[in-house]
Amino acid sequence: MSNAPAEAGRRAAASYLRELLQRPGGYRRLWEQHVIRARSGEINQLAVAEVLARRLWSYPRVPGDVDVLPHQLKDTVSRALSGRLLSRSTLSLFIDAFGISDAEADRLRQLWEGSGTISVLSGPRAVTPRTEQELQAAIGPRRHQTLSLHDHATVGPEGKMARTRTLQVVEAIADKVDRIPFLYDTKALTLEVGQGCTELTGDLYQVTDELFVTHISLARALDAGETTTLEYWTTYQYPGDLLDAHERQYRRAVMGRMENLDIRVEFHPGKLPAGVWWATWDGVQGAIIEQEPVTLDTQHSVHRYLRFIEKTVAGFHWAW
Repeated sequence: MSNAPAEAGRRAAASYLRELLQRPGGYRRLWEQHVIRARSGEINQLAVAEVLARRLWSYPRVPGDVDVLPHQLKDTVSRALSGRLLSRSTLSLFIDAFGISDAEADRLRQLWEGSGTISVLSGPRAVTPRTEQELQAAIGPRRHQTLSLHDHATVGPEGKMARTRTLQVVEAIADKVDRIPFLYDTKALTLEVGQGCTELTGDLYQVTDELFVTHISLARALDAGETTTLEYWTTYQYPGDLLDAHERQYRRAVMGRMENLDIRVEFHPGKLPAGVWWATWDGVQGAIIEQEPVTLDTQHSVHRYLRFIEKTVAGFHWAW
């Protein structure tokens, strides 16, 4: 019998655990206080091992735990965070040592057990390194993080993408955040802002051949730790070539990390697809890496919720 579902669950739990430890906040501060030589953007495995060792010193599980040294746990940390070997007991140790909240601990356990109701996607990239550098130059340092994002895309009676309504909850990670960047990989669109937004800060402008950016002004400036909910609508002006793969897909590209991504695509009852697939791509310009067929529900729509997504392009594509 294949252990693939169990292995996928372990990898998913490891991805979420890495996200919790990297996210600014109490878990990260707990291991950062033990860092001797910091490297930006990376989890220091020896510092994490220090946190685990201190937990074992105070609450030993076996007699030898009271004498365990942090460097002896470094391989355990490495295997756990990479997803190569994350046992139930090791997961419990991380939860106890870092005081992970009940809700987040439940998600970790469900992922570890291979729950189909919670998904994590982690890939090698969303854009090329050069494109990422050009984007960083265009939009500057990151000043917010997305806590949740819900896309409801609709396909019209002619088979063309019509509109997407997006609800996005953002949290400032710096003071005086008064706008957020809006990225898209086509120029054929209009953007209308609503709740939590006031206006666009200028025309959509081109970063690369495929990528464009503008900024959405917030209704109020946020200081670090403050959140707000944004609502906006994207409309499309595709020429209507139903054989063009770009007109038969809806996807999201995530360069860094994002939690709680929810995508729904609804089709007009008079124009239903012959087949729909959930897929991941090798970057914005790359081919499909993996795909699986999905079935329309009674509202002629398909839906996928991801608890966590990282460096991935994911979404739906369909055939007529």
